[in-house]
Amino acid sequence: MTPTESLPITRSLAPAYISSLAVALLMATVSVAGLLYQTEVYPSQELAQSFVANDLVNLIIGLPILLGSMWFARSGKLIGLLFWPGALFFGAYNAIIYVFAMPLDWAFFGYLMILVLCLYAMIGLLASIDGTAVQERLSGRVTERLAGGVLVGLGTLFLLRTLGEFANAIVSQTALPDTELALLVADFLIIPTWVIGGVLLWRRQALGYVGGAGLLFQGSMLFIGLIVWMILAPLMTGAPFVLTDVIVIFIMGLICFIPFGLFVRGVAKA
Repeated sequence: MTPTESLPITRSLAPAYISSLAVALLMATVSVAGLLYQTEVYPSQELAQSFVANDLVNLIIGLPILLGSMWFARSGKLIGLLFWPGALFFGAYNAIIYVFAMPLDWAFFGYLMILVLCLYAMIGLLASIDGTAVQERLSGRVTERLAGGVLVGLGTLFLLRTLGEFANAIVSQTALPDTELALLVADFLIIPTWVIGGVLLWRRQALGYVGGAGLLFQGSMLFIGLIVWMILAPLMTGAPFVLTDVIVIFIMGLICFIPFGLFVRGVAKA
């Protein structure tokens, strides 16, 4: 028996591997290009301050978590299989921001392709996982209520914040900067999945077990990525450094880190 044959899957993961490797290659290419050719890729100061540091975050966080998840899954580790969709979701979230903020150039199409490939690989991967088998292996071993409640709570909080920002901009008739608008669009499109996944996990549904680890993984990596970005952006682009923002994000991240760690411990025992 090969390592992957021990995983709870119903079909070959070859399409997910191929598309995920394409995501990794594209992510590395556009991120390195953004770092080396900043003025060409980011024609405005707003774009540079938002994305130059994020390109480095993609290389030191986004790329390793994707390749690492794939490697663990290929080694027959359940944790790798469950983290893999979360790593792709992390990439999709970032790609949405770039797509809605960038001008129509080669970098835009690069991130658009990343977004399409992330979604394709993630949907195919989730469809390949035997949810009932995962449910049987994890039921009673993970903190379903705590993890599900945190996903619902954080998802609802961020979704209300996003809707509030949109409403405030409409009422005040204020045009949002492209990068800020892109971030709000990404939150509006992605964050509801936290609420849905949290409800499914709280109710101990099969899809909740399959998606719960990935969503907690994505959320934790987004918090870590944001903290790293807040530290790198002032060093790389001259953006202001606000210590209180870093502290607030870290405290909010702990709300996600703790149930994530407990969930991982349960998966490791399965």
